[in-house]
Amino acid sequence: MPSLNDIRSTFLTYFEKQGHQIVPSSPLVPRNDPTLMFTNSGMVQFKNRFTGVEQGAYDRATTAQKCVRAGGKHNDLDNVGYTARHHTFFEMLGNFSFGDYFKQQAIPFAWELVTGEFGIPKDRLLVTVYHTDEEAVRIWKSVGVPEDRIIRIATSDNFWQMGPTGPCGPCSEIFFDHGDKYWGGPPGSPEEDGDRFVEIWNIVFMQNEQFEDGTMRELDMQSIDTGMGIERVAALLQGTNDNYATDLIRNLIEASAEATSTDPDGPGKTHHRVIADHLRSTSFLLADGVMPSNDGRGYVLRRIMRRAMRHAHQLGATDPLMHRLVPALVRQMGQAYPELVRAQPLIEETLKLEETRFKQTLDRGLKLLDEELGKLEGDAMLPGEAAFKLYDTFGFPLDLTQDALRERGKAVDQAGFDAAMAEQKAKARAAWSGSGESADLAVWFDLVEEHGGTDFLGYDTETAEGQVLALVKDGETVPALKAGESGWAVLNQTPFYGEAGGQVGDTGWLRRLEDEDDRTRVTDTQRMGGGRIFAHQITVETGTLSKGDALQLEVDHARRGAIRANHSATHLLHEALRHALGDHVAQRGSLNAPERLRFDFSHAKALTHDELRRVEADVNAYIRQNSPVTTRIMTPDDARAIGAQALFGEKYGDEVRVVSMGTEHGSGKGADGQTYSIELCGGTHVTRTGEIGLCVVQSDSASSAGVRRIEALTGQAAFDYLSEQSQRVAEIAGELRSSPADLPSRVRALMDERRKLEGEVAQLRRELAMAGGAGQGGTEARDVNGVPFLAQVLSGVTGKDLPPLIDEHKSRLGSGAVLLIADAGGKAAVAAGVTDDLIGKVSAVDLVKAAVSELGGKGGGGRPDMAQGGGKDAANADAAIKAAEAVIGG
Repeated sequence: MPSLNDIRSTFLTYFEKQGHQIVPSSPLVPRNDPTLMFTNSGMVQFKNRFTGVEQGAYDRATTAQKCVRAGGKHNDLDNVGYTARHHTFFEMLGNFSFGDYFKQQAIPFAWELVTGEFGIPKDRLLVTVYHTDEEAVRIWKSVGVPEDRIIRIATSDNFWQMGPTGPCGPCSEIFFDHGDKYWGGPPGSPEEDGDRFVEIWNIVFMQNEQFEDGTMRELDMQSIDTGMGIERVAALLQGTNDNYATDLIRNLIEASAEATSTDPDGPGKTHHRVIADHLRSTSFLLADGVMPSNDGRGYVLRRIMRRAMRHAHQLGATDPLMHRLVPALVRQMGQAYPELVRAQPLIEETLKLEETRFKQTLDRGLKLLDEELGKLEGDAMLPGEAAFKLYDTFGFPLDLTQDALRERGKAVDQAGFDAAMAEQKAKARAAWSGSGESADLAVWFDLVEEHGGTDFLGYDTETAEGQVLALVKDGETVPALKAGESGWAVLNQTPFYGEAGGQVGDTGWLRRLEDEDDRTRVTDTQRMGGGRIFAHQITVETGTLSKGDALQLEVDHARRGAIRANHSATHLLHEALRHALGDHVAQRGSLNAPERLRFDFSHAKALTHDELRRVEADVNAYIRQNSPVTTRIMTPDDARAIGAQALFGEKYGDEVRVVSMGTEHGSGKGADGQTYSIELCGGTHVTRTGEIGLCVVQSDSASSAGVRRIEALTGQAAFDYLSEQSQRVAEIAGELRSSPADLPSRVRALMDERRKLEGEVAQLRRELAMAGGAGQGGTEARDVNGVPFLAQVLSGVTGKDLPPLIDEHKSRLGSGAVLLIADAGGKAAVAAGVTDDLIGKVSAVDLVKAAVSELGGKGGGGRPDMAQGGGKDAANADAAIKAAEAVIGG
C-alpha cells in the first residue's frame, strides 16, 4: 500500500521523466494574485506564465503545491472534521504546459499515470468533459475509455475561467467509483454530491480568451493546467473513502490521541480530525510567514488555531497541546517541505503562546456560553448579543461559537450579532471623534472599519501583487488619481514597510497589471488608522490609478537593503554600548534611514576615544561573524525574561517579534555560545549580519540631558566615507611630503614648531610695545591727580597679549596706573592695571568700564589690580583714554 509520500514522489518522478521541470511549491501567501487570500491551487504560481506576462526557462512543469482554503471565496473551515474530504490544508499535485503540449498529450499522461503508475482499475473510473468538447471525447476514447463512461457536462463545473475576462477553457475530470456501499450518483446526476463518485483529477484546457463583450477567441498559446488532490488519491489507493484514514493524516490523529490519552476513534473522533487538519494549515502558514493577528490572513490563522485549541479542550487537554504535535508533522512532511524543518522552533513557540493565552479565556467563555444556553427554551437560537459578548470579551470569533453550538444542535441569531457589532463600531467612532485627532484623519477610521488592516508581506519579500482598496486625496476618498496627481493608496497587502520604531517608510513603484506602462511612484509609506493601515504616499506618473486596480508592487530594493543594514547595525551598536559602558545604557530614540543611522541612548558623559573605538570594533566583529538573524514570536514578558531589550518608543501588544543576532565567544559579559543581541523589534532586518558589510561610527554628541547620540554609516555609505577619508589623508601627506604612516609625528612636529613661533611672535610684540613701537602714546607716564598714568593704543597685538604687557609696565613704573587698548581690525580689546600701593585710590575695573563705554562696549571686569573688557569701535580710543583719566582725576 503506497504511502502519501510515495504517491507524491511517484507523481513528480513520472512527469519529470516526461520532460517536466519539478518546481518547488510556492508559498501559501500569493505574491502574484492580489485577489487571493491564500494559494488555493497549483496554478497560482504560474498565473503570469499562462497570461504571457512572464517567460520562463521551461515550458513543462510539475509541482506538489501546498494549498489552504479557509477564508474568502474558498472557505472549507466550517466543514472540516465533519466530512470525509474537507480540509483547510491540502496538497495539489499538478502538471502544466505553457504552450508546449495540449489535449493530445495531457489526456494520455493522466490516463497512463492513474491506471499504470498507480494501478487504479480502469473499470472503476469515469471521465467528464464539457458538452461541446468533442475533441476531448475522441482522445479519451483513443486511450480506452468507453463511451458510456464519458459524461458530457454543460455547466461551469466543466468550464474554467480565471475571471470575468482573460484565459479560460473547458475542463475534463476523472472520477473514481468507490462502490455501491456508499450513497451517491455520478457527476451530473441529482445524487452527485454523495460519497460514491469522487473526483481525483481535473485537466483544464486553457484554449480561449474571454472579453468583456462576451466574445471569445482562441489563445495563441494554448496551455494545460491539471490538478490531483493527493489526499483523495491516497484514500482510494489505501482502500478507504475517508481522507482522514490515510497514513499521513492518521499518524497525526494518533499523535493527538496519544497526547490526550484518548481513543482516536472514540467519542472524540471529530476533535482529533479537526486537530490533525488544523495542525497542518497553521504550521504551514506560520512557516510561510503568516503570524496570528486581528486582521486579514493573520486573523484567519488565529481562527484556525483557536478552533483546534477548543477541540483540544473538548478532549480534556488541560495544558497547551498543539505545539507538542509539531514534531509528528515535521516527521511526516519535513522531507518534502524543508521550510517546516527550518521553521519548527517558530511554529512550536507561536502555537504554545497562542494556546496559553487562549486557554486563559476559554473556560470563562464556555462557561458564559453554557449559562446562555441554559436560558434557552426548545430550539431557540443563541441571542446575537451573547455571541457578540463572547467575541468582544473573550476573543471568540463568531464561527467558533457556531462550531461549539453545532455540536449541541443550536444556532446563533446572526442578525442580532451583526446589530451588536454595528453598535460597538458606532461607539468606537464616537469615542475616537472626541480624542482630539484632526478631522481629516477620519477617513482612515472609515477605511479600517470597511477593510480591516493591511497584510504586511515585507518581512520576506520586496515584490508582490496587491489590489487598490481605496485612494485618498485631501482627507477624502476618491475613485481615481490621474497622471500628475498625488495622494495616498491603501492596498489589501503590501511589501512596503510603514514608518515605525525609528525605521523610515519604504519607497518604490506601483504598476498596473493590465498595463505596466501605467506607473505610480511611492514616495513614502506611513501607518494610519491606529497603525492598522499601511498608507502609500504616491504620485501617479503615467496613466490613471483607480480603486480596484490590480498592481505589481515593487519596493526600492537598494534603499530597503540599506535601511535593513542600518537597522540591524543599530541592534549590534546597542549591545556593544552596553558591553562598553554598562547595563544602564538604554535606547532613547533612533533613526534607520537608507543613508545613515542615528542612535540615542542613556549615558551621562561623552565617550572617550577608546570607548568609541571599542564599540565600533565590537559591532564590526559581529558583522564579520556573519551569524544568522532570527526572529521569534513571544509575549513581551517571556521576551524580557530571556533578556530581550525593549526599544524606546515602541508600543507592544500581546505578541512581539524578538530579533536575535550574533553569538558571543567568551568575550564581554556573556558565556560562550550565548546570543549577543536580543531585542523586541517589528522592523525589517538583514538575514545574516555579514550583509551589513561594515559599520563606521562618525560622531558622539549630546542629544539632551543624560542622553548621548551616535551617528554611524554602514555598507556602501561607510565604504565611501572611509574612501573619502583615505583620499584626504593622501592629499595631506602629499602636501606635507610625508607618508600616511608618519603623519601623526609630522603633524605633532609642525604643531610644536607653530607653538614655538607663536611664542616668539608674542614676545616680540611685547618688546615692541614696551619700546613704544607698536602703537601710539609712547612709553612714558604722565601725572593725573598725583597718579602716574600710562596709556597706549597698540596695533598688531591681540587681547591675550595685554595682561603680560600690563604686568611689565606696572613693574617698570613701580607705582601707577596703566591702560592699554589693542586695535584689531577696528574692534578694541582693553586692559587696565593698578599697582598695589594705589588700589585704595584707583580701581582697574573702573578704568576699564569707563574706557569700554566709549568704545561701544558694555561692562568689563576683573580685579582692582587687573581688569579687561572690549568694544566695537577702536576709533574712539582717544575718548576712551580721556574717560579713564577722568576716573583717576576724580
